[in-house]
Amino acid sequence: MNLLHVSTATSWRGGEQQIAYLLGELGKKNCSQTVCCPANSPLHEFCKTLPVTVMPFGSRGFAGISLARLLRNITRQKSISVIHAHDSHAHASAVLSASLFNNKTPLVLSRRVDFPVSGNPFSRWKYNHPAIRKIVCVSEKIKEITGKDVRDKDKLCVVYDGIDLEKFDRPKQSLLHEEYELPAGTRLVGNASALADHKDYYTFVDTAERVLLREKKVRFIILGAGAEKHRIEKYIAEKQLEKSIILAGFRNNIPELLPELDIFLMTSLTEGLGSIILDAFACGVPVVATRAGGIPEIVSHNKTGLLAPVQDSALLAHHVCAILEDLLLADRLRQDAAIFVRNFSKEKMAEDTLHIYNSIDS
Repeated sequence: MNLLHVSTATSWRGGEQQIAYLLGELGKKNCSQTVCCPANSPLHEFCKTLPVTVMPFGSRGFAGISLARLLRNITRQKSISVIHAHDSHAHASAVLSASLFNNKTPLVLSRRVDFPVSGNPFSRWKYNHPAIRKIVCVSEKIKEITGKDVRDKDKLCVVYDGIDLEKFDRPKQSLLHEEYELPAGTRLVGNASALADHKDYYTFVDTAERVLLREKKVRFIILGAGAEKHRIEKYIAEKQLEKSIILAGFRNNIPELLPELDIFLMTSLTEGLGSIILDAFACGVPVVATRAGGIPEIVSHNKTGLLAPVQDSALLAHHVCAILEDLLLADRLRQDAAIFVRNFSKEKMAEDTLHIYNSIDS
């Protein structure tokens, strides 16, 4: 099978990590793969390490019709069996390729965000374009939300994110404690997501403020970078919590750092699934999270983690303190999550995706 993956992302986040896992696993299954992505993007650099063909395009002003034409050319040159569009801009260019340039290659679309399809005519048109054979949603919640604007419900399916279980099977270290010279016995509560508005780090800060009134030997740490950094720094300063909340920036060694956390705290407003939570499960880190998007499909309250409503810093803080103070609760959550996460391997994600490709009658 000849596959064309299309991504327009210029950063590396959860979606790009899933593409990376998918490329690696499909490469073991006799799939010929071509990746069309922005030149010099993190995904472009990653693809150079794999036996795939990379067709980069200029990341500035190269979208829409220009990218649509390129996709038509690639599908003809490579005899592509299926185009997989991994984001909204890739989706738009792929359907334009079909409509404007008579590209008849079947299209598979990934949908990872938990907000409704835009009500404008173009969005409704592109989600119901006949070139689309399957819309792969990252959770049942995303399938429900997206399905409201898709006429052919049979095109909707769910493939959960997968992770590299072996990558997170490593002993706990003290790298963060040493780097930030944290006193012995300091507990760490953290997150490792991009500093984006929908991650709602303001509720993270509010939760930290409440926990610190009750627990003194705790520090909070955010491993990530993004557009909200300066606003979050300002909010932390307004709360006078600079000594208690660490903005550690982007890190490329998350598998080494994540096991050091005593609790993983996810305060998102919206979330397709929250695959970083699966990483925390694999690392044996108890999870406290909001009920945003698809999160409740992996965080089962009082079994694989503890849940609270979106923006409810009081209940989130209560859950954090409960885990810090009750070692039996923490151990039970770890054990149940470790068993649960075995069903979310990158191998299974790739197998489920390949099954979708094979189901398409071109």
